[in-house]
Amino acid sequence: MIGTTLVLTQQIADELAAMANEADEIAAVLLVGTANQDGHLRLLSRELHRVPDRHCERAPDGMQVTSAGWVPAVARAAAIGATPVWIHTHPGGTPLPSRHDRIVDAELHEPFSIRSGSAIYASVIVSPSRNGTVTFSGVVSSGGRRLSVDRLVVVGPRIHLTGAYDASTPESIPASFDRQIRAFGGDVQRTLAGLTIGVVGAGGTGSAVLEQLARLGAQDLLVVDPDTLSLANTTRVYGSAPDQVGMPKVDVAKEHLARIAPTASIRTCQGTINNETVARLLGGCDVVFGCTDDDAGRMVLSRISTYMLVPVFDCGVLIDSVEETINGIHARVTIMGPGYACLLCRRRIDPVRASAELRVPAEQARLLREGYAPELGFVEPAVVAYTSLVAALAVGEFLERLIGYGPDNTPSELLFRIHERAVSTNTVFPLAGHYCDPAAGQAGTGDVTPYLGQTWPS
Repeated sequence: MIGTTLVLTQQIADELAAMANEADEIAAVLLVGTANQDGHLRLLSRELHRVPDRHCERAPDGMQVTSAGWVPAVARAAAIGATPVWIHTHPGGTPLPSRHDRIVDAELHEPFSIRSGSAIYASVIVSPSRNGTVTFSGVVSSGGRRLSVDRLVVVGPRIHLTGAYDASTPESIPASFDRQIRAFGGDVQRTLAGLTIGVVGAGGTGSAVLEQLARLGAQDLLVVDPDTLSLANTTRVYGSAPDQVGMPKVDVAKEHLARIAPTASIRTCQGTINNETVARLLGGCDVVFGCTDDDAGRMVLSRISTYMLVPVFDCGVLIDSVEETINGIHARVTIMGPGYACLLCRRRIDPVRASAELRVPAEQARLLREGYAPELGFVEPAVVAYTSLVAALAVGEFLERLIGYGPDNTPSELLFRIHERAVSTNTVFPLAGHYCDPAAGQAGTGDVTPYLGQTWPS
């Protein structure tokens, strides 16, 4: 079980890296939201407040900071319901705490907790890293327990995963991944193994995503789907066979993935993301792929990407067919995360339809008769070649963010008009004031009440 993860937006990660590369030690207070799922604590970055130079005396191997340097930041944490994390740098050495650092932690623990109202005290030390990020160590005190910060995840145009400086050395990479390592190197392969990845939907698109992730070397997968396998599903669902009709799709996926990746942890949840308990499971992932065809589920995915700082790769494929004649085939991969527009801002989902999808069938039928709801339950055409194609596009976009072989201005959406053999990309920013707008202050808030800032079906 993963212990504590610190999640940084790219902007805050860049600020910390710049601080770590200064010649003298420096301190800051990082304001974080918190999320706790089955003992896995995630610290979600919100704001970084550097201690002003006028309130500290700095040297390459130490510093003295007055309380005036950190009190305003801790007060700000209380005002926005965040937890303050004490950050300081070791520019010329390792990010391991000294005896003096432990004394400072003991002195700050009580005033940080009292002034912020948070039951958690955390501190992190950062040092420069050869790859332009940081190396780190950290501790968290909560409820009488003292835990280490085990991993650092940076989310943005690129996705980085770093283990703590004093963590055990990863095991050697299996020889089966030799051809991949020749393409993108061992660090990316270790990142694939270290990330927790959720996949919502285990049908044609979701099963193809899972197949590729397992073969790429993902070792921690969560599969979510409420349905059982139908005979029509067997033409698209990877690993399925007619004799499995009636089985939960998540069980079909788990059996298949276990044969591909016997050492991987495959967790399953037969449920819908429109259930709060299921949504909380996905909020504990590092990355999520959305392979659901309902707008209500996509609305939840949009909120997870903002409130939980989880990159979401949302997939869609539409075959426009009338009287068995194809007029067009459209595939879409939309990437959501800090600073990117959600699916509502992009007008990729219909709030009216999403609301109708959350109602019980009898209520849906009544609204449809009265003209207050769109038609639901229509079975869209689906073909394995195109569900597999959009899955490959989504996994490819995920890999690009791990590897960084594309342009710096990475687009946040990929559109493929298959019938025209045409590809286009775009980047759309949040609408002013919407929850996904960074200025709205909802990014990284974590376990707010109500969860994800929305109401949930009873």
